[in-house]
Amino acid sequence: MRALVVVESWFGNTAQIAEAIADGLREAGADVEVTPAASAPREPVADLIVVAAPTHNLGLPSPASRGKAIEGGGSGEDVGIREWLEQATPSAARLTCVDTVVASMFSGSAAKAAQKLAHRRGWHADRGPSFLVGGTKGPLAADALETATALGRSLGS
Repeated sequence: MRALVVVESWFGNTAQIAEAIADGLREAGADVEVTPAASAPREPVADLIVVAAPTHNLGLPSPASRGKAIEGGGSGEDVGIREWLEQATPSAARLTCVDTVVASMFSGSAAKAAQKLAHRRGWHADRGPSFLVGGTKGPLAADALETATALGRSLGS
């Protein structure tokens, strides 16, 4: 199986989740490429694509929320998961959307927003889990990396 993990991360938490998912996929025997959304191929060739994004303002990061992340000390690219999904050519690959989210009463989900956008664009997309972070800058919940690796193994089997 060939897998592509496309990630947008501003404080490193989502990148850690993406790498853990990739590790699990490799354990399951997949050939895996992890790439930032800004440099992800517009015509992906893969059996499985995992998109991973942080939740900003109840959904996918936008130019405005990226500006706020930069003001808060984050760093990332102008092109994220939203833009990649809008520009990439849908394929027959299975697409799974995951996110990181700060636990709160009104946290929303970037994975849910990514799944909806992917469906509108013609992808077959599933919504994966949300991984909890302790605050905007983290840290990840204690079991997040183990859970992400297990998800990768499951997706790769």
